Amino acid sequence: MAEMVFCVKTQREGEKLARPPFPNELGARIHASVSREGWDQWIKHSTMLINEFRLDLASKEGTSFLLKQCEEFFFGEGGELPPDFRPES
Repeated sequence: MAEMVFCVKTQREGEKLARPPFPNELGARIHASVSREGWDQWIKHSTMLINEFRLDLASKEGTSFLLKQCEEFFFGEGGELPPDFRPES
């Protein structure tokens, strides 16, 4: 049986991630309080950020921006959206 966690993003219990997504304090926080469903929401959001902001994840600036957005997505106000973002209707 899968280990469960109360997810800070979905606000309900869900399956816990198998391991921390990053080898740092943020990864440990995510592992302790984000479900697979919440993580899947982040993957979709981060893909949009990478594409819209044309992030270079090989650069320190691109990686720092994305990690900051990840922290905001789960533990802050939800993270930044591109200037021309329009939600799907």
